[in-house]
Amino acid sequence: MVSSAPDALTLVEGSTFCLSTGSGDVVPGHASGLFVRDVRAIARWELTVDDLPGEPLRADVTEPFAATVLLHVPGDPDGERSGSLLVTRHRYVGEGMREDLVLHNSTARDATCRVALAVGSDFADLFAVKEGRAHGVPTVVTPAPGRLELAAPDHGHGVTVSADGEPRTGPGTLTWTARVPARGQWRVTVTVEAVVAGRPMTLHHPRGTDVARSHPARRLRDWRHRSPGLETADADLSAVLRQSVADLGALRIFDPEHPERAVVAAGAPWFMALFGRDALLTSLMLLPLDRGLALGTLQTLAAHQGTVVDPQTEEEPGRIVHEMRFGPPSPLAPGVRDRYYGTADATALFVVVLDELLRWGAPIGEVAALLPHADRALAWIEQYGDADGDGFVEYRRATPRGLLHQGWKDSRDGINHADGRLATPPIALVEVQAYGYAAYGARAHLADVLGDPATATRCRARAADLRRRFHEAFWLPDRGTLAVALDAGKRPVDAVTSNAGHALWAGILDEEQAAAVAARLVSPELFSGWGVRTLGTSMGAYDPMSYHNGSVWPHDTALCVAGLARYGFLDEARRLATALLGASGAFGHRLPELFGGFDRAATGLPVPYPTSCAPQAWAAAAPVLVLRALLRLDPDVPHGIVRCGPALPGELVPLRLRGLRIGPADVDVAVNGSGWSIAGLEGTGLRVEPLDGAAATAHR
Repeated sequence: MVSSAPDALTLVEGSTFCLSTGSGDVVPGHASGLFVRDVRAIARWELTVDDLPGEPLRADVTEPFAATVLLHVPGDPDGERSGSLLVTRHRYVGEGMREDLVLHNSTARDATCRVALAVGSDFADLFAVKEGRAHGVPTVVTPAPGRLELAAPDHGHGVTVSADGEPRTGPGTLTWTARVPARGQWRVTVTVEAVVAGRPMTLHHPRGTDVARSHPARRLRDWRHRSPGLETADADLSAVLRQSVADLGALRIFDPEHPERAVVAAGAPWFMALFGRDALLTSLMLLPLDRGLALGTLQTLAAHQGTVVDPQTEEEPGRIVHEMRFGPPSPLAPGVRDRYYGTADATALFVVVLDELLRWGAPIGEVAALLPHADRALAWIEQYGDADGDGFVEYRRATPRGLLHQGWKDSRDGINHADGRLATPPIALVEVQAYGYAAYGARAHLADVLGDPATATRCRARAADLRRRFHEAFWLPDRGTLAVALDAGKRPVDAVTSNAGHALWAGILDEEQAAAVAARLVSPELFSGWGVRTLGTSMGAYDPMSYHNGSVWPHDTALCVAGLARYGFLDEARRLATALLGASGAFGHRLPELFGGFDRAATGLPVPYPTSCAPQAWAAAAPVLVLRALLRLDPDVPHGIVRCGPALPGELVPLRLRGLRIGPADVDVAVNGSGWSIAGLEGTGLRVEPLDGAAATAHR
């Protein structure tokens, strides 16, 4: 259970979310409301009792899609109702909203009061609301017995707000005369049912049903039940993993045409859609918990892989989509409707995740079915991604409506030189080349398993050639790190950034370079004490409260931890991991999308970033990757090997991870003061290959 701040309440279920004040109200003029399929179905939702809004006492999120809000309404000694009332709002979202209102009278006298709910909709687009330019569309409000009908006929949008308790309805209001018996209660239920672009949505929590038996509740219970159990001495790790499991279960969305396929939305409240890069990295991080999410992500992205050249959406043959939505179209960028392909890195990551899925034990048949898509992805890397033929993947948007920067640092000022000058496209990002190297290695491993030596040889040769040229072009010997990019003139963009940690994770560096990058990542310039800054403090564009120029992103730090562990820099990995887990406590153990990059000694606590998404998918998945990295757990099921060599900090020990699914086995990993063990592999054909510090860099 997470108690929200008194001025904010966020609920999410699939493609539906509700943003309100801590009292449960949606106040016009703010970036809040009930959003269904990226349309603001409710823009006003204000409750009063005898014209009083009620004093908020607490707001508890009982499930990611459900909350209970307590309000106090004082009595009026000179009026008809002398005693105070306690108001409870039970709210549930899912393709609409249900709210159960309960008034509690603890006095010895009956109470009569006027309960009013002011309701409004503007059917504004999600992106317009987020950017503060929402004006809505013409809306018709029609009162009817027991309900309000709100509609935007020109757009096919509509909302029906209905209630029991025989309310009086007026233009934008539902009003009850509530008679609350002494020591008793008065209760009504209000529902919001939406129509988006002419398509009626099916409310997940209709009136009179048991919420615990609803499809979202059962699906979330099943997700939790299938997730491994953790016992550890560290309260932060236990709490953040529990919260991560809950949040990631709620962020799952399902293709209506393939309801068996789960993918993960990027984050609430503003990015409840499939983002290729985010979904791939998140599902990869979550492989120790669940293989189905990676498989569903790969299958869905494969189904929408680029087939034609379309400058308006930046689609190209073989390219993996950057952003897409299920259901009625909604603008992804001005003029772009349901799919947009402007990403430089998701295509390589598709191949990496496919191989990782196989390593964790997915059926070979399911993986083999996706191999043609992996080969089309590599063809995109070699042809469209490398338009100038220099062997590196570059990006430059094909339309002014597209993203200027197409890596994970996609803000307009996210890629800059050490002196603060913005980099000029076309740009070849350091992590994109590293992901490409990893993709060739992944495809070679897939070919080994499937008996295709020619493909394995070709991909390893491509990887070796890319690695050689990468070292020549990106290494900055005077800075002891990698350039963040090459600009239009093939000049190194020489800012000191966290991106070099992604190259460690991908395994493209040699030992000497890796040691230098490791030292940089934990230096005061990049390490804030809570995580790795996106940009070094000595850089011209550094700002600890910027989006990508000095802030800390949990997923970014987690990838750095994994890269450090991969190369055997275990002290550095433990240092970053301990800091990030400690930071989670300041956010109620729900790591946000990002937070300020201020030095720990200066602020004492992590500084929140004002518009950070929470929950956010890869931030929620980051602790899982951190734990896997510290356990140095690396299965290769097709070859019958489970590599492991725990390097946990002392505060996490003893630790036991139960029910980890590796291939056909349910595995327990235990670490205590005297050593570690893996149980559950008996009879599976899998054997444990212990890692020591020296072996950690050579296991692939």
